[in-house]
Amino acid sequence: MYQYNYANQTLVEERVAQFRDQTERFLAGELPEEQFLPLRLQNGLYIQRYAPMLRIAIPYGLLASYQLRKLAEITRKYDKGYAHDHPYQYAAELAKT
Repeated sequence: MYQYNYANQTLVEERVAQFRDQTERFLAGELPEEQFLPLRLQNGLYIQRYAPMLRIAIPYGLLASYQLRKLAEITRKYDKGYAHDHPYQYAAELAKT
């Protein structure tokens, strides 16, 4: 299982804080849609017809049980209680062979 080191964790926390600030500015009307669009797409937030979708990266496709439980908690709290898993990395690796 991939283990974040201090540098990895710091980078993730900085990116989360940056995107949180960008989102708050957008919701407050301080950042126009055309400027927010590339920022939200770079961070995996897609607005679909019926609901937003947030893509997450899972290093090497492996999660610890506590991480999977946290994802389940998030889906129950912020969505309908389910998540869609798509193994893009696996498909890309198979295509190379």
